[in-house]
Amino acid sequence: MHHQHSLHQTPTDIIQLQRWMNAHTTPQAIAMRARIVATAHTYPTWNSRAIARFLGVSDRLVRKWRQRWEETHCLNDLPRSGAPRRFPQAVRAQVTAIACSLPRSYGVPLAHWSRAELARHVATTPSLPVISPRTIGRWLAAEQIRPWRFHSWQQIQDQETFLQRARPVLHLYEQAQSLLQEGTWVVCVDEKTSIQAREAEHAPCPAIPKHVLHQSPRYHRHGAVHLMAALSVADGLVYGQCHTRKRFIDFAAFIQTILIAEALRRKVHTLTLILDNGSTHAPKRFPRWLEEQTISLDQKLALQVYWLPTNASWLDQIEIWFSLLQRKLLRPSHFVSIDALRQAILDFIAHYNQTAKPLNWSYTVEKLERRLGTNL
Repeated sequence: MHHQHSLHQTPTDIIQLQRWMNAHTTPQAIAMRARIVATAHTYPTWNSRAIARFLGVSDRLVRKWRQRWEETHCLNDLPRSGAPRRFPQAVRAQVTAIACSLPRSYGVPLAHWSRAELARHVATTPSLPVISPRTIGRWLAAEQIRPWRFHSWQQIQDQETFLQRARPVLHLYEQAQSLLQEGTWVVCVDEKTSIQAREAEHAPCPAIPKHVLHQSPRYHRHGAVHLMAALSVADGLVYGQCHTRKRFIDFAAFIQTILIAEALRRKVHTLTLILDNGSTHAPKRFPRWLEEQTISLDQKLALQVYWLPTNASWLDQIEIWFSLLQRKLLRPSHFVSIDALRQAILDFIAHYNQTAKPLNWSYTVEKLERRLGTNL
């Protein structure tokens, strides 16, 4: 029987082969080629047929990669001949540059590009050839460019003022549970306005196999309610009160009848409110009203207010709960009256509180400072 001579391997070769065989990111084809070469080194008396039988591959594959390794010390495929590139690299770069620009800069009245619109614009550009939307899509996919997608973002204008307001709020989030044990109850408060009581012409049909829940597109309006709500940062419990109007007096009534009453029941000495700059509670009347409440409470309870930075609703934990309310109760919408909507909201709050937990809030002061690139 003919034996193919053993491959000479240096210590560096062995280390590299082991890396290819053990790395999770190594393609399976490369890992198998490395096993072939390593097995040939480990068992120098084995021929290609014995190695193939041991590894469960073909004899031809073993011969090919033993020879390739001996000649080149490389386990990659050779470059394929294939057809030449149809479009020069400069054309591809120019199309990519167009995709990374706003359509209006080229006189195209669109908010963003699609593959088809890019192909249409390229076809009307004298310096460029006609290119199919599929080809353009393939180029952009390789570059991970998707101009048809977008997300909103907001630039922080005054970083120092932003940090002065955001820092204490983020510290309160971090220390909320220990503060509650010491007698300070931290609560995020805000309102969700204009919740529509819409009654669909036909009640939603529940999901059945192969069909999702069906919702009638036509509806009757029965008015709207405004939800005043608060989230206890330390334990995740939610408190709410619905009003038909959005006024300071309604917001003050919620603070007095719900939050102050709950703070007294909890026997804490300080109620700390985290508020945004909404029109309902930001007017000059609110600080004076808080002073009046503090006096009337006769040192039974102290009231504190921390204002979030302007346009920083993403730092308000109650907004996360509002999104849960929207997704789990208010969409799809089918409420036969204002009273039915109000009761559904209160029932949802009670249901949510049965399993409420503090939010897993991980945005710290340090992360905010890194984002702003400052240590102000």
